[in-house]
Amino acid sequence: MGAAITLMLAFRRQRHHEIVAASTEHDASERRVTELYTKAAEQLGNAQAPVRLAGLYALERLAQNNPDQRQTIVNVICAYLRMPYTPPSEDRHDKIRTAQRIARHGAWARASAAAGDRDAQEERQVRLTAQRILTDHLHYTKAPASGRGQRRISDLNARFWRDIRLDLTGATLLDFDLADCRVSSAEFHKTAFTGFTTFGGAIFTDTVWFSEATFIDVPRFSGATFDDTVWFDRTTFDNGSRFDRTTFSGTAWFDRATFTGATSFGGATFTDTAAFGGATFTDTVWFGGATFAGNAWFGGTTTIDAAASGEADFTDAATFDMLDFVENAALVRVRGAEYVELEGARVARPDAGHVWPPGWRLVAEPDGEAVLRREPSAPPGYAQSSPHGTGADATDVS
Repeated sequence: MGAAITLMLAFRRQRHHEIVAASTEHDASERRVTELYTKAAEQLGNAQAPVRLAGLYALERLAQNNPDQRQTIVNVICAYLRMPYTPPSEDRHDKIRTAQRIARHGAWARASAAAGDRDAQEERQVRLTAQRILTDHLHYTKAPASGRGQRRISDLNARFWRDIRLDLTGATLLDFDLADCRVSSAEFHKTAFTGFTTFGGAIFTDTVWFSEATFIDVPRFSGATFDDTVWFDRTTFDNGSRFDRTTFSGTAWFDRATFTGATSFGGATFTDTAAFGGATFTDTVWFGGATFAGNAWFGGTTTIDAAASGEADFTDAATFDMLDFVENAALVRVRGAEYVELEGARVARPDAGHVWPPGWRLVAEPDGEAVLRREPSAPPGYAQSSPHGTGADATDVS
């Protein structure tokens, strides 16, 4: 019995020593992580660009080796990109003013301009590096199709960081490339995208906000997937956009968005509501091959200034009331719509030879505009097959 008690006490002492050692090692590891994190974060605030770059790479290495710290480090990098930043101006008038200052003040102005340009270019490189760190680790690898013909996310990319959330609200992003990346939720509210911007093939598994964002150049969303709600309300597309084959599984909000250049939704799929209320298209917009499985809303004085063409498949309600065809644009040919509403759609310059869908007629308003009104005998949402459609179930809403 004495030997058993001695053995038990020895075991307890050994166990206690092991627990203390493990705790000490864990505390030391936590201190090292905290020290590295603090030092890297301090480097991001340094005035010298090389020091800021070193801080970014230190944070990347820390996140790669410590999965539980990844979201925190991503938050720090996003916070850096949200800092106020004005890209170097390419405006001709700005260059003229700089030349005039150099002419007036000589060497001092020349040195000042050179230093300012150097600082701006260095900061550009730091920001591009911060963006690349994010996108490199959000890029996923697709495994070969399984026996059931479905694809899954593979662990072949050891650098892939799972379930990451991005908050780039108000940031200025340069040549932002999120192609073939997988993100949880993302906030791009009031974000300015300059240069080549692509989200092609990206997958967003949670809500995404692009509200009031500005795209200076043509953004590519071709093949992207939005599993949840996506907000493009009041977003500005200065030179058009590409949403070909994009999948919107949740509600897609494009309310009061402005599409200045040519825009394409060719082959896009809207599983839930597609809301374009109050949107403005000032150039060609293409919906050819698009599928609207939920409600489609183009009401609220949506304006289309130029030709819009294609054949789209509407399997639920399609509402075009208060749609303003400024250039008598042919919007789409609606196929299979359960419910089509055209009440109040305005046509600024109607074609005298055009035949509207049965149940609808143009009525001259006091201001001289022609407005589509439902025939008194037609029930709400009346949309019968048109003799000018492309198929037996087509309705021409041009």
